Amino acid sequence: MTTPTSMTEPHIDTCPAGGDGDPSVHGYISDKATYRNRLRRLEGQIRGIDRMIDEDRYCIDIFTQISAATRALENVALGLLDDHLKHCVLDAALAGGPVSEQRLGEASEAIARLVRS
Repeated sequence: MTTPTSMTEPHIDTCPAGGDGDPSVHGYISDKATYRNRLRRLEGQIRGIDRMIDEDRYCIDIFTQISAATRALENVALGLLDDHLKHCVLDAALAGGPVSEQRLGEASEAIARLVRS
């Protein structure tokens, strides 16, 4: 669950109703298995990095693996962001109203967080 864009605005945890009318469906739902598989692989990469440190492996090799894991996590984040923009934000923008502004603000803040990291 994400945080509200401001303390005075309530946070809406679901996307606006999509074509099937289900307001609880998030944009990533069709790729959920793909995202979960990517995250499981990433968990394995992190365990591998931990093992490399435990085995006193060469620093540069560890940095290489950290870089690969970081890139993998960034790719998951970008994919989720893309799904969010194409589903939640687009649907809210088409519907208009205060939820539309809230979704755009949330997306803008999420992009800013990704750029800063």
